Amino acid sequence: MPNRQTDILFQLIHALEKSEKRNFKLYIQRNSANKNLKIIELFDAIDKLQEYDEAVLLKKLSSIKKPQLSNVRSHLYKQLLASLRVIKTNESIDLMLNEQLDFARILYNKGLYHQSLKTLEKIKEVAIANHHHTFLIQIISFEKKIEALHITRSLQNRAEVLSAEAETVNQKRTTITKLSNLALQLYSWYIKNGHARNVNDETIIKQFFFERLPNNYLSLTGFYERLYIYQSFCWYAYIRQDFLMYYKYTQKWVDLFHEEKKMIANETFHYIKGMHNLMNSLFDLRYHKKFADTIDVFEQFYKSEVANSLINTRIHTFVYLYSAKLNQHILSGRFTEAMKMLPEIEDKLNEYALFIDKHRVLVINYKIAMVYFGAGDYNRCVDYLHKIINDHIDLRIDLQCYARLLHLIAHYELGNYSLIEYLTKSVFRFMAKMKRLTVIEEAMFKFLRSSFHVSRSELKILFHDLLETLKQYEKTRFETRTFAYLDVISWLESKVDQKPMASIIKEKYLESKR
Repeated sequence: MPNRQTDILFQLIHALEKSEKRNFKLYIQRNSANKNLKIIELFDAIDKLQEYDEAVLLKKLSSIKKPQLSNVRSHLYKQLLASLRVIKTNESIDLMLNEQLDFARILYNKGLYHQSLKTLEKIKEVAIANHHHTFLIQIISFEKKIEALHITRSLQNRAEVLSAEAETVNQKRTTITKLSNLALQLYSWYIKNGHARNVNDETIIKQFFFERLPNNYLSLTGFYERLYIYQSFCWYAYIRQDFLMYYKYTQKWVDLFHEEKKMIANETFHYIKGMHNLMNSLFDLRYHKKFADTIDVFEQFYKSEVANSLINTRIHTFVYLYSAKLNQHILSGRFTEAMKMLPEIEDKLNEYALFIDKHRVLVINYKIAMVYFGAGDYNRCVDYLHKIINDHIDLRIDLQCYARLLHLIAHYELGNYSLIEYLTKSVFRFMAKMKRLTVIEEAMFKFLRSSFHVSRSELKILFHDLLETLKQYEKTRFETRTFAYLDVISWLESKVDQKPMASIIKEKYLESKR
């Protein structure tokens, strides 16, 4: 069976740019040994495959038999990475520092201690300027080794200087490690569980957070220390649904990069993630003007050389930009306009299918389902929700829950009443098992179980009663997650007022801008 997602060589070859493929062939053809000619044949054959299928591949290969394939594949993989390292060194601070550190080791092994020390001194300046403390530890350790083993006639206080530098860098690295661990653990908690559901969840997160937050976090000034502090507070606030705090720290996160613009190229993914969270916070707070302005800024970045230098950055900027644009259209009730973007989004999702992570696909599919729901195309909405419900991955349990709830409501709109009773019980059991039920969801289940057996006049009363019940919780912090995923209030208002849901949302949007 084709193995599109897991064959690492297939993924690497199809991740290459045209220029990288051309450079690889030039790199490998410098040595025309038979084994290298074989890897060119294998490279070309895999490059032409739409999916990796070994049986199909072997039929395309004339000089490689099945027993040889494993070794030739391994050799090709190594040579591809080696060729990329050669052409990418000048595009990455990390690769450049690694290369220069290798040069220093070569010079040292040749007995050229002073040349080695000069190389180390140069790259130390680069590492300090770019906050690369991990490289600084390696550089200083190598300098100490040379000074300890050889007579270099360096300054008399060289030992004290190197010792002090090593101590300072180690302290910074320890702090950065603790803070990055905290940010990662909080983010992991959110990916698995979603928002805090109740006071007990919030208490657990609060205790976890403050037990690990350094006491001196307010006095830390380094780039990475501040980056991971802001990230940690960002996830802590988002999990607790404190959207004002979430906005405050995502703005600090982005401002940090605008203070040191060179770090946008050095830590592009952190910048992209920061912009994504800033746009999310503005969406959650309904700060329409700033949300639109920030999307414009990010769209300019989307077109920049930095964003397009790597396939990975292109994918991330695409996902976050179009997620924000879909949010903007959903927020303003422009569902029909949003539908015009969907073919482009689908094309990109197919183009990046090898590389885009499933979590991002789930989120985009949910937003697309919301667009179709708001536009009244409930059949297409159900199609996209099936992509989430049928994808059995242990990510974003909250998204899985709300996909099922929206799926249930879409079938209600379609009049599939024969399914409603079964689906209601199924979704109720799923959400109860996941301990996701809130008073809002319980009220909706109660309504759905009883509504399709009543007359139209009675139904309007039930819609009105449910609307009044849910409005009580609209400003309740632990209940707002339901409204963030599904605008139940607007849906109910559309039923009571007998207007399209898009019109209700658009009216609210225009009113909020006055």
